Amino acid sequence: MTEFELIRRLLEHIPGARTDVVLGAGDDAACLRPPPGRELVVSTDTLVAGVHFTPDVDPRALGHKALAVNLSDLAAMGAEPAWATLALTLPEADPAWVDGFAAGFGALAAEHGVALVGGDTTRGPLAVGVTVIGSIEPGRALRRDRAVPGDWICVSGALGEAGWWLTERRAGREPPPGNALDWPQPRVALGRALAGLAHAAIDVSDGLIADLGHILEASGVGASVYLDGLPLGAPLRAQPDRAAMLQLALTAGDDYELCFTVAEVDMARLDALQRRLGLPLSPIGRIEAKPGLRLLSEHAGALRIEAGGYDHFGRSG
Repeated sequence: MTEFELIRRLLEHIPGARTDVVLGAGDDAACLRPPPGRELVVSTDTLVAGVHFTPDVDPRALGHKALAVNLSDLAAMGAEPAWATLALTLPEADPAWVDGFAAGFGALAAEHGVALVGGDTTRGPLAVGVTVIGSIEPGRALRRDRAVPGDWICVSGALGEAGWWLTERRAGREPPPGNALDWPQPRVALGRALAGLAHAAIDVSDGLIADLGHILEASGVGASVYLDGLPLGAPLRAQPDRAAMLQLALTAGDDYELCFTVAEVDMARLDALQRRLGLPLSPIGRIEAKPGLRLLSEHAGALRIEAGGYDHFGRSG
């Protein structure tokens, strides 16, 4: 394929129409109509072969994940997704690969009402860059710097499944279809519901300890996390080595669940919210005035948790 044939092939699978798209993909730049009286929320992520995924990854799964990790950032801010751009670097223009990638990207875009409004294609080592733009009501964006002592720390869904399937893949055992590593589900509806309810929020991409640490640092507070209350993914609950499974849940990352803090008085609202969304929302600790992060467990004597998280330019935990 030529570059322009590749672009046309992508656009066949990925929605580009919204009423607020004045001019979409195909010109030098997109022209968009921001919603009146709302603030824009913008996020960018890059996925690189050999760092974020194996070069032989299922292209449909990669298309899904490339958009999902960006939508997860919007969810952590409480924003409503609207538009996306895609920068795709390919070693070769394989039509079947492009169709699969576009199908995965396009299905998730359609699910969340996202229009692809531009981007770029180049030849080179396989990499995917996505920018997403959404909007939110003024003053309601969820931030990292608003946690206060007394807040409950909560997480959505389950932790550690993506880390588990990564260890399985590295051991030569391929994860099942729809696994959490390749097919993360961005918690967009939860993020929208938490805007105006949660004090602070972040998505768990680099590991719970690392990402919760960003909230603590930005808010100037500390916390205690109750390890016995962590919602472990099903594969982890089935393993006998509890310490190793807790290590995965705390540090492996790639979960793309939301970690957020809520005032004690508002905790009852979470029960109704999790029933409405059909998504578990688990309290796992408390925000405290004393700096630092304390990991508490009835089995503390048998555990050695190495707190950490993924860092592209440092050491990973």
